[in-house]
Amino acid sequence: MPLGMALRYRRFFALIAATALSLSVAEGQTLSLKSFKDDLFAYPATLSTSDNGAYTVLDYREMRDINQRDEVPEKRVHAQYTDPGVRKVQQDLMLKTDAGDIRHVAVGRTEGASIIVLYLHGQGGSRKQGVDDFTFGGNFNRIKNLMAANNGLYLSPDFPDFGDKGAAQVAALIDHYAETSPSAKIFVACGSMGGIICWKLAARNDTGGRINGLLLLGSLWDDSFLTSPAFKRRVPVFFGQGSHDVVFPVEKQEAFFRSILAKKAYPTRFVRFETGTHGTPIRMVDWRGTLNWMLTKAP
Repeated sequence: MPLGMALRYRRFFALIAATALSLSVAEGQTLSLKSFKDDLFAYPATLSTSDNGAYTVLDYREMRDINQRDEVPEKRVHAQYTDPGVRKVQQDLMLKTDAGDIRHVAVGRTEGASIIVLYLHGQGGSRKQGVDDFTFGGNFNRIKNLMAANNGLYLSPDFPDFGDKGAAQVAALIDHYAETSPSAKIFVACGSMGGIICWKLAARNDTGGRINGLLLLGSLWDDSFLTSPAFKRRVPVFFGQGSHDVVFPVEKQEAFFRSILAKKAYPTRFVRFETGTHGTPIRMVDWRGTLNWMLTKAP
């Protein structure tokens, strides 16, 4: 069979599978991610909550949450936190688009996925950061396994900058995989300066009308979000921030969160990791709990 015809058949059957999955979810319940090592990745004790549970302060402790969790602090987590078998469904790929060639790592179903999660790195990072099984307490390994076990797709791309060119390439990547998985809800997680791309995606007419949730992890704020296409669709937003973040002060991110929350009970949550630093939210975010909440709120 000619390659072109084979690709058309693959996309046709992927579309049929995705449509069947969509109908199944629509007839039953909203998609809910199955657990993966929930006991190990559970949040530490809650110190306080407010705003009907939308704002939470957690008891983060470096000695427990880094030094006891990691075999080599900040470099290699203890083995029980990971399942490296997920690498069997991990691919390092290149996508050619009008916005440029996009190197990215894909984990899980590249066609017919039920859910798509992207992680956008910060300054000095690369696509490799978001698929490292052993750093950040094994939390990237967890999101990889969650996507693989739930017929989902996890993407960790390279992009050239944090400006319009970088946003255009990430938008092109989203567009490609949205076509191969037309029923998937799409969530974008941004670490540190990657948040600039998150807000740019929200502001675009294409991705702002397509994405279903944003996760800002130790990241920054952007008041223009309040007039963006994504905001108008009430795309849920999650903020995770360390109270001792010296790069992006927690007080400014909290103020931005409250400006969103004030808009007719907008779907947003804020988790403050008390004594946590800049990278703490990437290590500590509960991917499953956060995404399951977002799935119930996603437009």
